[in-house]
Amino acid sequence: MIKSATVSARIDENIKAEAEDILQQLGIPVSVVINTLYHQIILQKGIPFPMTLAKQIPSLEGMTRQQLDAKLEHSYKQAIARKGRPLKEVFDDLERKHS
Repeated sequence: MIKSATVSARIDENIKAEAEDILQQLGIPVSVVINTLYHQIILQKGIPFPMTLAKQIPSLEGMTRQQLDAKLEHSYKQAIARKGRPLKEVFDDLERKHS
């Protein structure tokens, strides 16, 4: 099959650079990834991965008293069992997700 079509898209410069760096380390050209994605869209008759809205965490105002009590009890039990994470790690994750 002769490849003669061009795909052009504007994306965030940092995302492009990071993804291309990973692809280069893997030894995979960007065109191969795009071509593979298009093939998967055709085979699956849709996007080949879930595209859903992020689960909304209810705000304090949106919770009933019982829901709040259950959340607090769950968190307390996790803290007692030392199943929590260091605060710095939590904030680092949040910054990575929202930067």
